[in-house]
This record gives sequence, C-alpha cells and structure tokens, in this order.
Amino acid sequence: MNRNFTAFCAAMLAFAIMFVICGGFIEGNKFSLADDKDSVVKTIYLTFDDGPSNKVTPKILDVLKKENVKATFFIIGNQAETRKNIIKREFDEGHTVAVHSYTHRYGEIYASPKSLLEDIDKCNELIKSVTGEYSKIYRFPGGSFGLSQKLVSAVTEHGMRYVDWNASTRDAEIYGATPAQLVKSAISTSACSDNVVLLAHDSTSKSSTAEALKDIIAHFKNEGYVFEAF
Repeated sequence: MNRNFTAFCAAMLAFAIMFVICGGFIEGNKFSLADDKDSVVKTIYLTFDDGPSNKVTPKILDVLKKENVKATFFIIGNQAETRKNIIKREFDEGHTVAVHSYTHRYGEIYASPKSLLEDIDKCNELIKSVTGEYSKIYRFPGGSFGLSQKLVSAVTEHGMRYVDWNASTRDAEIYGATPAQLVKSAISTSACSDNVVLLAHDSTSKSSTAEALKDIIAHFKNEGYVFEAF
C-alpha cells in the first residue's frame, strides 16, 4: 500500500480519536456532538450514586442548597427504606431522585433481564411512595459498559432512560482520598468536555466527597458551566 496513503489514514484516525475524546458526550446509549463549538452552552450534571446515607447525603444537600445547584441522586432502595426523609428532602429541594438499584448485588441484578427489571421496579416503588411519581432515569450498577445487549435493551424497552458518566471524582477508586484529590480528579477527567456527567457517591464512607463538593462547584462555575439535573 502507498506509504503516503497509509500515513494519511493514520493521521485521520488520530484526529477522529481526539475529536471523540474532546468533543463527544456520552449519555446513556446516545452520542451527540455540537455543530458549532462557539454556540455550545457548557453543561455539567452532578450525579451521586449509592445513597442515601445519614452521614454524607445531608452534607451534600446543604452544599447544593447554598450554591443553588441541582443534582441527580441514583439511590439504592434498601438503603432508602429507613431514610425516606432524606429522599423527600432531595425531591423537595428540586433534585432528581433516580433508580440505581434496590440491592446493588450484581450477581442477582444481572442474572437475567427479568431479575434486572424486578430490581428496578422495587426501587422505583420506594421512590414513588415518597415522591408520588416513578423515576424514568436509571444508572446501571457499575455502568452499562460491557453489559449484554439483552440487559441494556430490557431497560430501554421498559421505558427507562439510562445514564452513564464521562467524568469522575474517583471517590470509589482512591482509597482514603482527600477532598483535594477528588477535586483534582473531577477537573482532570472532565477536560475537553462541554457536556460533563460527573460521577460521585454519597454513601456513608464518602465524607471527602461532601467536603470537596464546594470547590468542585466553584471550578465549574468559574469555567462557565451551567448545572443541570436529569
């Protein structure tokens, strides 16, 4: 094959990869790109998984209220059974209460499409008992990455919109992370993205996440991002 043509193809492939990394936005099973960078409104969705917890979630809600920012809470149903007051506060303060799972037990949830949907519905019944409405927003435990198409299709055919993430505080990865480390991760993993879905957690052990939140919000406000909830 002509060496110049090979080099051209390699250059175009590298450009395509960088375009996806720096220009793309993955949300659920949809991928979209803005046509005009200059007209893009930069948006960030703060998302919190694995709550509610008595220790961390109220602190996060306090910061969000003070900063006038809305977020999405992907809850675990069996943890919310005794914390319905926190779910009510999330809803009453304008945040989105969404389904993460009822048990968070991967082996049970992903055993079959039927098991997955039963888990979703059980969590959703709890949400409705508090908020008066079912959620249409879902996050797969561990994300949709690598799951079978049967499981993914079962969720979308069930009328749910699933949401993954394209940036992370890494609060579930870095053991004993300091608030400063979480802020740094939030900034570095969201580089080049005009639409950020930031993964964080509000489970009992994530005190540093609550402490880092004010600085994370300040960074994205300074960068001109608009905060949204799903």
